[in-house]
Amino acid sequence: MLTLALVAAAPWIVIPVAALWRARGDPSLDHEPPVDLADAPKVTIVIPARNEAGNIAACVQSILMSRYPALEVVVVDDHSADDTLGIARAMATLDRRVTVIEAAPLPDGWFGKQWACSQGAAVACGEILCFTDADTRHGRDLLGRAVHRLRGGSLDFVSVLGRQLMLTFWERLIQPQVFAMLAMRFGGARKVNESPRVTDKLANGQFMVITRAAYDEVGGHAAVRDQVAEDLALAQLLFERGKRTELVQGRNYLSTRMYTSLGSLVRGWMKNIYAGGMRATPFGSTGRALLPLVLLAAPLASIIPVVVLIIAAFGLVTDTWIAWSIIATAATVLWWMQVYVRAPVVGPSRALRFAAIYPLGSLMLAYIIARAVVRGRRVEWRGREYVSG
Repeated sequence: MLTLALVAAAPWIVIPVAALWRARGDPSLDHEPPVDLADAPKVTIVIPARNEAGNIAACVQSILMSRYPALEVVVVDDHSADDTLGIARAMATLDRRVTVIEAAPLPDGWFGKQWACSQGAAVACGEILCFTDADTRHGRDLLGRAVHRLRGGSLDFVSVLGRQLMLTFWERLIQPQVFAMLAMRFGGARKVNESPRVTDKLANGQFMVITRAAYDEVGGHAAVRDQVAEDLALAQLLFERGKRTELVQGRNYLSTRMYTSLGSLVRGWMKNIYAGGMRATPFGSTGRALLPLVLLAAPLASIIPVVVLIIAAFGLVTDTWIAWSIIATAATVLWWMQVYVRAPVVGPSRALRFAAIYPLGSLMLAYIIARAVVRGRRVEWRGREYVSG
């Protein structure tokens, strides 16, 4: 009985171990020195901003505190309904390195972020472009280390994975589960960089540096104007065109709080998790047809052992099933324990509490995926509706 239960529970043990193994050895900005200040190329940092009054000042201030000597900041206001534009303009009066422009009316077939990035790139003077989100905070050495990685590695594109800030209960419960699912699909940054398959390429739109030459050669954001996951699409396009791309860890230099409430978290991942996942699906049309089942498999696999345990309490399953559910549940709790510790959710004791209620997070993740699948390529974000290409 025990042997059969162990064999049946093997996927709940082996798959998490394999995911941890694949995530080892990521390249990191920790190993990069700041760029030589005497030979620093000019960098233009483009910040697309739509209704970011609560973020734009802190983001720009963190960038202006950079040790990098040759930078300019272009804030592109994307028709904000709040005071984003006014705050950005006030900052521009205090520092001549900041330029603020208003995005032209959004053309048909464009996502707002890509249009704003494209408009910012059009006025940029730097030989290197950096695209970053308004909800990011930059360390003083972030830009210098990223540029050093770009130039020292003879790369065309570098994207940095930062530290994700999670302050509310729902952020701490659900966000680590989403990132764990992504890690199971892609592995770590090292695996992404080593893969020869374009569908394995990934980027983080929160911080991307790219040479102006490579950006213009592939058509810039215009080439990915209708893609919901424009960062991933741009990295894949660059790789397809023979450009050298790299994903690196930079948790000590970049931080982001993606969402501040359950509602924004659900809407945000609904936007990306299915429509964006289509581009990262291998095996052609067959893989895309199976994508909904593959996406749902992760949260459901976490929930099923607990469901069987509950059923067992009513004496409705055999001893072998009980043994299987105990083993699989224990393995899953251990997996989520280390996920929440790494997140971090703030301390091992709190991580243990979140691991103990992981089924709630898995249920919410399944709900987000199901809603995203129902919407298909139709996405809604920041008051606009799009159809992803």
